[in-house]
Amino acid sequence: MSDYYEIRHTVGFEETNLVGNVYYVNYVRWQGRCREMFLKEKAPAVLEEVRADLKLFTLKVECEFFAEITAFDELSIRLRLEELTSTQVQFAFDYVHLHPDGERLVARGRQRIACMRGPNTATVPSRVPEQLREALAPYATSTVNGRGA
Repeated sequence: MSDYYEIRHTVGFEETNLVGNVYYVNYVRWQGRCREMFLKEKAPAVLEEVRADLKLFTLKVECEFFAEITAFDELSIRLRLEELTSTQVQFAFDYVHLHPDGERLVARGRQRIACMRGPNTATVPSRVPEQLREALAPYATSTVNGRGA
């Protein structure tokens, strides 16, 4: 078992700009997609809570770019747990170009979410669901493991 959750993606023309490289906003979209697929595959009980009253508020998103990618490049978007508090989760994302000559890190991102519950006009912080904590445990970075999260 690897220490990251992974989705694979082939870049399409619609994800590139006039110059031919991937438009930056797509990296954020891929973070969201990776997070969604993680929940679907590894923590489906959390999705049921989302359908009830759990809200996963995205507090912060960032992405740092190291190399350009273009249409038909094959990517691996890799999710890891970087930080876990009682009410928040911070994910780390590696964007890896899968090339016949080897893998190349092309970008790195982060996303911080807060768990909230209650009606839209009166949401309050809520503990990270136990099912999500358990699902994320295998993907924790050494920093998280070292802090006993």
